[in-house]
Amino acid sequence: MTRFLFYPIFVFSMAIVPALHARETATPDQPGPVAIPYSDVLEVRQAEPTDHAIAYARVLESHGSTDASIPRTLPAVANTGAAGVPAIKPPDREASAAGARVDIDLFEGGKLLLTNGITTIEGGSGGGIATWATIAGREMKGGIGVQGSFTAIELPDFGWRSYGAAIGISDRVELSYVRQDFDTRSAGAALGLGRGYTFNQDVWAAKLRVAGDAVYGSPVLPQIAIGAEYKRNHDGAITALLGASDDEGVDYTLSATKLLLQHSLLVNATVRLTKANQQGLLGFGSAADGYKVQVEGSLAYMLSRRAVVGAEYRSKPDNLGLGEDDWLDIFAAYAVNNHLTLSAAYVDLGSIATFEDQRGGFLQAQIAF
Repeated sequence: MTRFLFYPIFVFSMAIVPALHARETATPDQPGPVAIPYSDVLEVRQAEPTDHAIAYARVLESHGSTDASIPRTLPAVANTGAAGVPAIKPPDREASAAGARVDIDLFEGGKLLLTNGITTIEGGSGGGIATWATIAGREMKGGIGVQGSFTAIELPDFGWRSYGAAIGISDRVELSYVRQDFDTRSAGAALGLGRGYTFNQDVWAAKLRVAGDAVYGSPVLPQIAIGAEYKRNHDGAITALLGASDDEGVDYTLSATKLLLQHSLLVNATVRLTKANQQGLLGFGSAADGYKVQVEGSLAYMLSRRAVVGAEYRSKPDNLGLGEDDWLDIFAAYAVNNHLTLSAAYVDLGSIATFEDQRGGFLQAQIAF
């Protein structure tokens, strides 16, 4: 029955895109040159152009690159009223001199490198273990972007593999899917499951950006997104023996993400409502416990426009009484080119199914357009 809780958010996400597109692409009432119709990001209804410019932060400089598509400065627009700091507007490749319609572009890649995040273990855009408010793909407003990934996690007693794909619509809506395979290896025999027994799970998710922008717009307003993740575990008979009350569940997330360009710093915070045991791989809830509020956080520093390092934290419930621990990671990501991003991390996943000290390596390859 929990899957029906996911459907209204999915339908709402799909229904709101045409309305937002119509609102954002309307021709201004007054003639003359105007900024790109990106009012929800700029926090102004109609910003007048100005000669003032804000330079990219050091990390966004070309470093010898000859890529002419990367602007060196971003025009500023009217003050947002937040401490007198001018907002930054996105590149106006989608706007005409009269602020006419925004055309749909496929896979042209207007976002700054790495600002679409990597792929989380649940398949959406974000960090490795934490969900962000970012939207998958490299497309901005008026575009449709995609990304796909392969993730591997090697631990002392277990192995993780996941394969996922996500689509971003107008940098507003994200739809994603991931298949998770959790190999118990030798631990499977100790648990009575058989050596190499593999838990499998499918995750379908939707995310909607409701306010702000991670890069542009007000420097004090982060990008804010809500999301829902429907998870279906394929090992319900086994997870029921462990005490799980269900083999499916829906996680709900609220995320805020901001890239502080002048400080080369990305900050993210997420609140998650969940009843998943080990992200759902060990089922959902128990006879005594159901939904609980958990938190996730990420802090990243951009070494250059192609490289970023950082750390993440994710709290987790212990519904089954198996000593489920919170998760930590220290990561690095590098954009090899405009479409390929490679990520590596040291992860500390604590205790899993009574096996302590599950620390190891995280590797991911992601393709995005």
